Amino acid sequence: MRWLKPKGSDAKKLTIDPPEPRAGRHGVAIAACVKNEVRYIEEWVRFHRAVGIRHFYIYDNGSTDDTCALLRSLLNEDTLTVIPWAGRMRDTATSTILNGQVIVFAHAILNFGCYYRWMAFIDVDEFLLPKQARTVEQALEAVGDFPNVSLPWHMFATSGHEAPPDGPLTLNYTQRGADPMTRKENVSNFKCIVDPCEVTEVSVHQFQTRAYGDLTANDAGQRFTRRARKSPEFYSNRFLQLNHYYTKSRQELMEKLGRGWAYDSSATKYRDKVLSIVKSIEEDMVEDRSMIDFIERYHIDLSR
Repeated sequence: MRWLKPKGSDAKKLTIDPPEPRAGRHGVAIAACVKNEVRYIEEWVRFHRAVGIRHFYIYDNGSTDDTCALLRSLLNEDTLTVIPWAGRMRDTATSTILNGQVIVFAHAILNFGCYYRWMAFIDVDEFLLPKQARTVEQALEAVGDFPNVSLPWHMFATSGHEAPPDGPLTLNYTQRGADPMTRKENVSNFKCIVDPCEVTEVSVHQFQTRAYGDLTANDAGQRFTRRARKSPEFYSNRFLQLNHYYTKSRQELMEKLGRGWAYDSSATKYRDKVLSIVKSIEEDMVEDRSMIDFIERYHIDLSR
């Protein structure tokens, strides 16, 4: 693999040669970076197992809590791979920071992608919610054989919680930004589910594939260019919705700002960005109970 020409302070794209598919490859895998996520990761795992995720590739960025031990108590070696992944890297010639998530995603595709029909690249505060089907894989039937799906963020803020409420995250937070396709800076973005054996370019929020270049599809299978997916016409959540529980409670938001983000080059820049995003979300919100409806419909158990 090789980096594309970096622009600005961060190198954010990698080109790769897609892996060769293994006979019998099937199912959906998730690749995610984690650090000290013990508070909520059990719910995230239980939910995604309930919607049919076959395997979790967890890249642990130096957790000092019980995140990894908890994961191993929930999942066996057939459903979990934990990869130690600590440290930041710079390009020697330019001192450009190499985006750690992009390296993780490329590593997951190249080393594990050959076993799966789909790989999803999300964070542990993001949930893949089928809207009509029971599983993520069934929901993806709407896109057919197309290899590159972009799901817009549905951004949930505090829902009025000053401190962490009792009970599951997904049942407590129902207020989200009204327009997932808003043009407000940093509020609108996508996460992707791709056929790993077709990917030729990797970044955090977008991919290119061998046969279709930068074309991507919404959850209904409608195809757009990378640029055109930002248009209102791209929006669909008919079959699959990506819920992003961005802040959780106000207390947890403050804790998040205190920790910073391992892959951001400036703590001050990160804090200002997060506060701006929260302000934008909370300026115009709607109630979204689709997650609660799904959990109740299928009697999903999110507790121990």
